Amino acid sequence: MNSTDQPKMDQPELEQEAPLHRRAVENLTYIRSAMERSAQFTAIPGDGAIFVGIVGVSAAMLATRQETDAAWLTTWLVAAAIAFTGAVVGAERKARGVGHSLARGPGRKFLLGFIPSVIAGATLTGALFLGNLSGLLPGVWLLFYGVGIIAAGSASIPIVPISGVCYLTLGVAAVVFPWAWGDLFMGLGFGLLHLMFGSIIYRRHGG
Repeated sequence: MNSTDQPKMDQPELEQEAPLHRRAVENLTYIRSAMERSAQFTAIPGDGAIFVGIVGVSAAMLATRQETDAAWLTTWLVAAAIAFTGAVVGAERKARGVGHSLARGPGRKFLLGFIPSVIAGATLTGALFLGNLSGLLPGVWLLFYGVGIIAAGSASIPIVPISGVCYLTLGVAAVVFPWAWGDLFMGLGFGLLHLMFGSIIYRRHGG
């Protein structure tokens, strides 16, 4: 039998195989996307939270010594920038170690749950400071931080939303009690609570 006698695949069969292949790829892409959406973001850095706690305690001690609202606010804003940078670096490092990323999948879902509360808190910070209502800022910060952690924690390990409830509770207390207690509640929330939950995460969830 020469080459001209060999059976050939009909063109309709070739046309059927191509759509089947595309559908298979599309199904695999959908399944992967669904798995990423349902997965937990486990790259919460315990050592990063401990670092934030150290910064928080230090800031609370420094803030109480400031004589003006502007100096007090500057102290906390600088501390927030330092703490945020340390937390992001720690989270990205741990995420890479477990094959995650802050830019996609559960990491992206975590950030999308947290960022809106940060934007809202930052907006109110300027408004309250310019309105000579700086005494409300400790409560506002803790409230929005707690709400953000609870929202982001829905895509993470259970201890994260639990910590968010604690920040939220301190925020309520900071609003109820006088200005003189503000730095105390800030030190407890952004300082000691981060140290406590960071230590638990470090021991039980891989650093």
